[in-house]
Amino acid sequence: MPEAVTADEILTTGVRNLWYPIAPSWQVQSHPVGLTRLGERIVLWRDGAGRVHALEDRCPHRGARLSLGWNLGDRLGCWYHGIEVDGTGTVCKVPAVENCPLEGQQSVRAYPVRESNGGIFAWFGDALHREPGPLQLPEEMTDPDYDSFLCTAFWRCNYRYAIDNVMDPMHGAYLHAESHSMAGGAKRARMRINPTPTGFVFEKEDQKGINFDWVEFGNTGAHWLKLAIPYRPSAGPGGHFWICGFVTPVDARTCQVYFWRVRKVQGWQRDMWRFLFRTRLEGKHWAVLEQDRLMLEAMEADARDHEFLYQHDTGLARVRRLMETEAKAQAEALASHAAKSSAAAQ
Repeated sequence: MPEAVTADEILTTGVRNLWYPIAPSWQVQSHPVGLTRLGERIVLWRDGAGRVHALEDRCPHRGARLSLGWNLGDRLGCWYHGIEVDGTGTVCKVPAVENCPLEGQQSVRAYPVRESNGGIFAWFGDALHREPGPLQLPEEMTDPDYDSFLCTAFWRCNYRYAIDNVMDPMHGAYLHAESHSMAGGAKRARMRINPTPTGFVFEKEDQKGINFDWVEFGNTGAHWLKLAIPYRPSAGPGGHFWICGFVTPVDARTCQVYFWRVRKVQGWQRDMWRFLFRTRLEGKHWAVLEQDRLMLEAMEADARDHEFLYQHDTGLARVRRLMETEAKAQAEALASHAAKSSAAAQ
């Protein structure tokens, strides 16, 4: 039966029925990897063909963490008593007991996963949506004419503050005023919202191509954020520097940010761009992210309860309303289903 949960509880740990990036691909190799995302403990591993699997990190026998066990290819072996669980969450073998009734039972939750652009995505459906919905990543992550680097970091703040930060283009002219790419442009602007088929663009009315002048929010099976920052020719080929961002909750007070740093380059220009990024630009981008991290981690956990928003905050206010609407609908659907199930059982 679906558990009763409030909209606020859903918002705090992450809106469900979405895909979220949960780990960079390099992190999952030959050994099981245990992590927490959206407040849920998960174990990841690769089988013999290199495919990633994800399960609830809990042995159904005594609750030990499967991530402490062995990678047996298409299954995991629990270190505690050797219980073997496959990628569907089904117990395949209980080596200590013959004909154990636990064998053959699907006793552990399995998470649908997709691997793309050097990142591992997982579907976090609620109790009514275990089957995954479609995922469409931003064009800059699927078009072969673009190339990217994935940057990911943990921030000690609720994930909604990290989303708010990206949905606020005006902070670039202040917080990042000394950066290599956001030193120019006006420090005063009027903002506007332009709808798109998958979300909206929040942008400065009278400035474009100078600073962090716009940001796009999209919902295509995942909540993503996209922006472009103008680059000088000395930064190499490829035109604007694009950022495709996702924010994944870890728990109520921690999140993991994923920023794909993208340029439109092919052939020898791609090689030049990758070399320049690694040798000259990557450290500068990390410095910008550190400014964001320091600002957000220094805020009180209840900072949203003591705000005075103004016109520059229209974009983040719009995203907040969208997420609140989703969380409320999910909570109401779960409560309705639970009530019907209870009535049917009486």
